[in-house]
Amino acid sequence: METKEIKSPEVLSEMPARVGGISDSFHRKKLGIYFKESDDRRTAIGGGYIGGTTPVNIRGKPITDLSKTGGWIAAFFIFGNEMAERMAYFGLSVNMVAFMFYVMHRPFSSSANAVNIFLGISQASSVLGGFLADAYLGRYWTIAIFTTIYLAGLTGITLCATMSTFVPNQDQCNQLSLLLGNCEAAKQWQMIYLYGVLYLTGFGAAGIRPCVSSFGADQFDERSRDYKSHLDRFFNFFYLSVTVGAIVAFTMVVYIQKKHGWGSAFGSLAIAMGISNMVFFIGTPLYRHRLPGGSPLTRVAQVLVAAFQKRNASFSSSELVGLYEVPGRRSAIKGSGKIAHTDDFRFLDRAALQLKEDGADPSPWRLCTVTQVEEVKILLKLLPIPACTIMLNVILTEFLTLSVQQAYTLNTRMGHLKLPVTCMPVFPGLSIFLILSLYYSVFVPLSRHITGHPHGASQLQRVGIGLVVSILSVAWAGIFERYRRNYAIKHGYEAGFLTPMPNLSAYWLLIQYCLIGIAEVFCIVGLLEFLYEEAPDAMRSIGSAYAAVAGGLGCFAATILNSVIKSVTGDAKRGRPSWLSQNINTGRFDYLYWLLTVLSIINFCAFLYSAQKYKYRAKPDPGIGEQNVNKVIGKPV
Repeated sequence: METKEIKSPEVLSEMPARVGGISDSFHRKKLGIYFKESDDRRTAIGGGYIGGTTPVNIRGKPITDLSKTGGWIAAFFIFGNEMAERMAYFGLSVNMVAFMFYVMHRPFSSSANAVNIFLGISQASSVLGGFLADAYLGRYWTIAIFTTIYLAGLTGITLCATMSTFVPNQDQCNQLSLLLGNCEAAKQWQMIYLYGVLYLTGFGAAGIRPCVSSFGADQFDERSRDYKSHLDRFFNFFYLSVTVGAIVAFTMVVYIQKKHGWGSAFGSLAIAMGISNMVFFIGTPLYRHRLPGGSPLTRVAQVLVAAFQKRNASFSSSELVGLYEVPGRRSAIKGSGKIAHTDDFRFLDRAALQLKEDGADPSPWRLCTVTQVEEVKILLKLLPIPACTIMLNVILTEFLTLSVQQAYTLNTRMGHLKLPVTCMPVFPGLSIFLILSLYYSVFVPLSRHITGHPHGASQLQRVGIGLVVSILSVAWAGIFERYRRNYAIKHGYEAGFLTPMPNLSAYWLLIQYCLIGIAEVFCIVGLLEFLYEEAPDAMRSIGSAYAAVAGGLGCFAATILNSVIKSVTGDAKRGRPSWLSQNINTGRFDYLYWLLTVLSIINFCAFLYSAQKYKYRAKPDPGIGEQNVNKVIGKPV
């Protein structure tokens, strides 16, 4: 049926002239009545989509029978991909430090920094994956392409560990030679190759990290009565699959390395990724897809440019026609529903301010829809919350590398069983597994009784709980490291930083490991669910990428922090070791942990302020368009 432009009534265009005595702030508070709805040029972009939730098949056609697609069965096919990616991620994060030290003959500090850069790339590059998924490829094809890249990187790492050509000569390189730095150094081209395939693997995570959780959540029907419950459980099960991948990396992969060597260990990661890719593709007929909504960065840029061009326009001007929006329930953005106008970041509203001078067919770089403006507002409003989780990721990164050095000086025997040092980080995974298993049976009923919240705690409350527990974790790490260092000096182990002290158990590290595991459960799971629900419909992959970017920035921040501390606290001329000396017994890891504790407390205060200011996004009303028009023309709503 042919559609016509809905004109603003004359009374509206005359209103500013009649109420010129009323302050501009009054008009700003009433922006919601200034809607002018049109269905001209914007509808051509996406054809219009109700609610932003219309599921399609892989060919982009609407799914006629939803009962044959999606749901938990489809989600479980997706879980496997994330499990394998996490298995490789944690397997490399722990084993690669030891591989570079023992095989490539690199110092611990430079090995840890290289791994931190890998961790940062694998998370920070998620912005690219989220952008491609939301703009052009869709989540399915983004995952498919980048898992293939990930597999290629793992294959390259396996070749490096398998073929002697890619590693330096290992003859006459014993532990003493390693300590003294007398082993043959890796050639420059060998390190370039290793860094290349390692960072290629990290880049492969760009399309997995931001898309897998969102693609899995897409499998559930937003119109279902149990949607909220399904979504809550999905993100918990999703992180459970992440945890299982981590546990396998810290146990089975380490065992394979001890028994069969580095090539077999890294090869097992490549095989697991290959199998997960096959499982993911097998589930293709079951998946529900969301159409990509075009470049979100272009839409953001259009809003900023349009708002700047109209920066001097007044909301009480006689030239005002209204705030521009398309009519009815349909959004102009493919894959997105309409978003109600809010009073946040009011300077951006000028991008949707339609003036008489705009003409009948204005450029999208001069006039944007209200929904497009609200997308940008939401992205800005979300930023402080994931930014406050960067500190947690700094702690996680430091624990992954520094705790391994601590464990080398401790007794890792448990009865007759002696655990390899690289197995120690499995304990946070086990604590996460336990907490997630008991989450619905213990935590939710208990916290529901305290808070009255149907899910026990809101998403932001869970993030806050996680941040508090992370502070306890790093504070305990500082206390124990001080005790461990003093014990080593007192009992004559100061020079033997790779010699385990038989009477000091490594299982004291379990306290900090388990606490940081609990912090992850509450903070990261709550953050993922928060970002998925609050992000604009057509930007959910980018919303999920916020969490991964926070993780990547945490890795980079840890690397920068380590470099600064080494340069500031160490003085080779005076023989003063840095806090992060390769000999942990002459260094001061405890000072670093206390510094992280202070920074975490400051970060938590910033989170409390941001969480208190944040307003949860109002869910779209199916009649939002008609209601605003009726307000303008005076009809009852």
